Amino acid sequence: MSGAALSGVLLLAGTGVLLLPVQAAEAATSSKAGTKTSKTSSKTTATRTAKPAPRSPRKVAARAAAREVAVVVPPKPSFGQMYGLHDTEDPLDLKSSVALVLDQDTNEVLFSKNPQAVLPIASITKLMTALLVVEAKQDLDEKITITDDDKDTEKFTSSRLAVGTTLTRGELLHLALMSSENRAAHALGRNYPGGLETFVAAMNTKAQLLGMGDTHYVEPTGLSSRNQSSARDLAVLVKTAHQFPLIRELSTSPEYTVALGRRQVRFGTTNGLVRKSDWDIGLQKTGFINEAGQCLVMQAQMAGRKLIMVFLDSAGKYSRIGDAERVRKWLLGTTSPIGGPASALTAATAATAVPTPTAAVALTPAVK
Repeated sequence: MSGAALSGVLLLAGTGVLLLPVQAAEAATSSKAGTKTSKTSSKTTATRTAKPAPRSPRKVAARAAAREVAVVVPPKPSFGQMYGLHDTEDPLDLKSSVALVLDQDTNEVLFSKNPQAVLPIASITKLMTALLVVEAKQDLDEKITITDDDKDTEKFTSSRLAVGTTLTRGELLHLALMSSENRAAHALGRNYPGGLETFVAAMNTKAQLLGMGDTHYVEPTGLSSRNQSSARDLAVLVKTAHQFPLIRELSTSPEYTVALGRRQVRFGTTNGLVRKSDWDIGLQKTGFINEAGQCLVMQAQMAGRKLIMVFLDSAGKYSRIGDAERVRKWLLGTTSPIGGPASALTAATAATAVPTPTAAVALTPAVK
């Protein structure tokens, strides 16, 4: 052993550990070697190696996790994305692949983008659910209990309304419209005269009576992508539902507290625009599933006119709200990328600056 290489050496004797100078270590090794028997005489040095300390399970797990390659699963594309509807350009650069703005009283179209494309509508479905319940004049004070039948077997989403929760029909209607509560909407359909199957049939019958030829329902919540409609049809639904004060009131409620057992639980609106003082919203409903994208329908007053707005298949969590704000600014003349102030909302402006429905539809296949 070279003294230039090492200044000391460890000797293990029993349980003792000593650090000796190199010379002392060599002498100790020579003395010890002289007492060895012939079986060990070929070895000049006996060395014992201490076992490494056990590694911390937490560190082992952390190192294993660091070696794992992250697998990013892309979100499921919406129907609009699959059919290329987002490739349709519009003067307002909306994130929604389908949009329609019209005058509620005159039916004058102020803005349109793929208005006849038929897409999943997610929880916009609940407007039809509410319309049937209100038109049937069912007792709003009747107690209804959430059961296993009301669980989501389509997307397996959770709910704050546990099985066994009992609320009035009016409370369930409030939560379905304001907070888009799926179990509430399903329970409303299930407790319709004749049951859920009869209720879904009534939804489709009502759609046909209203002239909503592009619309089809299979359940009352909107969780199924087979609930489909077009912007034109939904504008008809909004206009019809707006005739009922109860639907207007409940859909634009900012928050509502109900008793869930011994707890008082607060539910909030899914549409932050109803809390904004610069918006005058008379009716609204939001919706989202992956197949439908972000959806929003509203009735609102601005510039002295009652307007109906429909936004379907918007890309991005807040994009439907952003699209509504873009349309509002354009209509009020705050910004006008279409060519001049639009505060008057004249027919001439709409005719010259906004693509006609026919042109928009020509770019867009109807998806059913």
